[in-house]
Amino acid sequence: QVQLVESGGGLVQAGGSLRLSCAASERTISNYAMGWFRQAPGKEREFVAAISWGGGTTAYADSVKGRFTISRDDAKNTVYLQMNSLKPEDTAVYYCNAKRLGSTSFDAADWGQGTQVTVSS
Repeated sequence: QVQLVESGGGLVQAGGSLRLSCAASERTISNYAMGWFRQAPGKEREFVAAISWGGGTTAYADSVKGRFTISRDDAKNTVYLQMNSLKPEDTAVYYCNAKRLGSTSFDAADWGQGTQVTVSS
């Protein structure tokens, strides 16, 4: 299992920005597609964004398209989520995970503690 640690969350006003980081330890992320997910209180975890091996392809949930950008730096074993124009409904705990080549699920890592993002109105 790859081990991932999320960071960069915080409290921000609506319209503000945050940059989340997902760092891998012990194992390179270059062999994995990477994804960001979030879970708001009382709701199920949902997909936010994903980036392919090598970074050539990205995908976003409709709710964040045009506002969030996922990127990766394999040399630093880190994946980022740049979040702009934040809305109160973006408030959630944000998690990252990895997908093995040939797999259909982002489950190559145990879900960590995530990083809390709180957007005030």
